Amino acid sequence: MALKWGIVTTGFIAHDFVNALSSLPANEHEVVAVAARNKNKAEEFAATHGIPRAYEGYESIAKDPEVEVVYVAALNPNHYEISKQMLEHGKHVLCEKPLCMNEKEARKLITFAESKKLFLMEAIWSRFFPSYRYLKRQIESGALGDIKEVNVTFGFHLDSDRVQKRALGGGTILDLGVYTIQVSQWAFREPPKEIKATGKLNDDGVDIETKSELIYSTGVAKIQTSATKKLKNEAVIIGTKGQITLNDTFWCPISLTDIDGTVKTWPLPNGKDPHFNFPNSCGLRYEAEEVRQCIRAGLLQSEHVSHNDSLVIAKIEDEIRRQIGVKYDADEQ
Repeated sequence: MALKWGIVTTGFIAHDFVNALSSLPANEHEVVAVAARNKNKAEEFAATHGIPRAYEGYESIAKDPEVEVVYVAALNPNHYEISKQMLEHGKHVLCEKPLCMNEKEARKLITFAESKKLFLMEAIWSRFFPSYRYLKRQIESGALGDIKEVNVTFGFHLDSDRVQKRALGGGTILDLGVYTIQVSQWAFREPPKEIKATGKLNDDGVDIETKSELIYSTGVAKIQTSATKKLKNEAVIIGTKGQITLNDTFWCPISLTDIDGTVKTWPLPNGKDPHFNFPNSCGLRYEAEEVRQCIRAGLLQSEHVSHNDSLVIAKIEDEIRRQIGVKYDADEQ
């Protein structure tokens, strides 16, 4: 039976997610409702994607008896409240990254989801790409030897309010840094022992450039983010026996350069709409399929983006922000 999705907000990533779902079998995934603060936007989105119900505000979708799981694609500061509202009404939740504004919020949300016996996952879609699964197998088999270093950069010229405004949960750490942190964690598989971070803030007090070292018991991850310029945007995982590079779009890579120098590629299918807003967005299908499999198996979390994974990532984000001086209203509550 198809997993019945509700979509909260109608931004670019929500379009891409629903379009990616259209590349999966219709008897496995079905979008039955969409909600936005603006009714016209919800109705327009529903018409574009053939969704039967469009709601103004979020309470109606939370109460819609047909909706099983809600994809929360709202702005960062709204993740906690919207996700909690959905959980309160018995909905499973896939929430865009960052799960919440800080570790404290994330811990409260996870505890609440567990108390309700509902599935909750931070949408770190990277980890469900075949390239990431392959990388993990290579690490776990010992093909790379002991992991010693991860070098990862993620930067574009980003001038949108979503990234530049403190009140909107802006900054590169929450927008881009989560990806650099998660790939470091994917490789080292333990929380860092020490973190050293530097950064540059804009006039609104959010980071527009950061450089950090995550120091582990066996090596170091060197991560860099920027909203001022395009960086190399690749992740290099270096072990004692060789290295693997997640090429170019490391956060959603359809190819990697293996230990022997060969390039392995996993092409993506097309959605019903040929237009996606972001690179390789049809790959959102992989995390959606993980959600379906977990919910149908009665699981409350995914082993690939576990609740503990999200808490460790949030803690690292908090520490980098602390060192460079980025504070949000959520930190004071």
